[in-house]
Amino acid sequence: MYEKDVKKIEEVFKHHIGILSGVFITSWASLPGGHQMLSEKLDRVESQPGERMDRVEQRISEVDTRLSKKIDAVAADLGSHRADFVLFGC
Repeated sequence: MYEKDVKKIEEVFKHHIGILSGVFITSWASLPGGHQMLSEKLDRVESQPGERMDRVEQRISEVDTRLSKKIDAVAADLGSHRADFVLFGC
């Protein structure tokens, strides 16, 4: 090989290394932003089951309250039927 060819190869090699290092630096610089974005996404995903559980617990509480009222009404109605049964000697 001639010295001229070697210099040309060195120039091309340096050029490619420069391009690759620029790509690497750009990729490395974007890493913290991507990490932050993933962290925020995980926080949202983690909070969703908690919110859903809160709604489920609220619904269970509402159903429990309504069921308790209905049971109390049935108990009162049964009490009045028993009173009628005793009064009329059935």
